[in-house]
Amino acid sequence: MLSSLQPAIPSRYLRMPHAEKGLAVGLFGGSFNPPHAGHALVAEIALRRLALDQLWWMVTPGNPLKSTRELAPLADRLVQSEQIAKNPKIKVTAFEAAHHIRFTADTLELVKARNPGVDFVWIMGADSLRDFHRWQRWRQIVMTFPIAVIDRPGATLSFLSSVVAKTFDYARVDEGDAPRLARMKAPAWTFIHGPRSSLSSSAIRRSAKEG
Repeated sequence: MLSSLQPAIPSRYLRMPHAEKGLAVGLFGGSFNPPHAGHALVAEIALRRLALDQLWWMVTPGNPLKSTRELAPLADRLVQSEQIAKNPKIKVTAFEAAHHIRFTADTLELVKARNPGVDFVWIMGADSLRDFHRWQRWRQIVMTFPIAVIDRPGATLSFLSSVVAKTFDYARVDEGDAPRLARMKAPAWTFIHGPRSSLSSSAIRRSAKEG
């Protein structure tokens, strides 16, 4: 639950974005602490390569696997995200906070229940695959929506050795079929190569602290 000491969050961020039936929508979640051009690059690659009609930039209250000691207020991260996510197809949201959701499996379950007829694909950076098997109910996540793994520096080859890549090797889709991924039945996932940014939120926080 959000601390009462944190800045108030405008209600528009707490509503789940609207998507008409038949649309292809990407779900891009993270702490975005802070958001940066590397995140925007992943979002743009996903929009283009997956032929998405929308992308929901979901700013989470906090990652259960990460310390919240250096976590900026959610309201600040939302404003910063909107400043970076310029594409009108990108919808910055914090609806998870309104539902007190902490785990991705619960988020996807809610999204699926609320949006019948919409085709969703979960988007994640390749650097997140290493610990993906530590996520709460990670197998359920893979079985809920197709997944697009976007290339990140230093993760191009290591993703193949991840637990999830090995476990669901049979469900891997050729990168050339990425535009159809959102329409596929889970489990289905693909790895998308493309331009990569070396920026990282942790490095930005470290630099700010040292500066």
